[in-house]
Amino acid sequence: MRLTKAGEYAIRCALFLSFQGMGVVVSKKEIARVMDIPAQFLGKIAQQLARAGIIEIVQGSKGGYRLLVPSEKLTMLDVVEAVIGEIFLNDCVVRPGSCSRISACAIHRVWKTARDQLRETLRQADFKDILADKNCTIELMEAMQKVD
Repeated sequence: MRLTKAGEYAIRCALFLSFQGMGVVVSKKEIARVMDIPAQFLGKIAQQLARAGIIEIVQGSKGGYRLLVPSEKLTMLDVVEAVIGEIFLNDCVVRPGSCSRISACAIHRVWKTARDQLRETLRQADFKDILADKNCTIELMEAMQKVD
């Protein structure tokens, strides 16, 4: 399984907004530039994050995006599943009726365990802890200082 570009860009957007602080409005253009996200793609991702209640889209000349969830409560799982849907590694995990062998299938149990472990790892990764890593914040500050 590979994380989609939408999932990756959503994580970057949430990271940047977490770095700025809850409630701070940041322009779409700035997020796109600093986090290297195509602006049109960012707009679509922002709509999904807004529907999930993670950010607010602020209209107008001073508009942009505002984080609605405190960074210590926002997890990578929240963000990824807001844009790609619930993570599953195989159809039989999400739709048990799709497989007639599910009750006795050891492979199903492996897929389910792997999925549960991945989801738990992402659930434990909140943005406050991620930003506590100095390498992460140094990179963000350097990217913010770059001028096109």
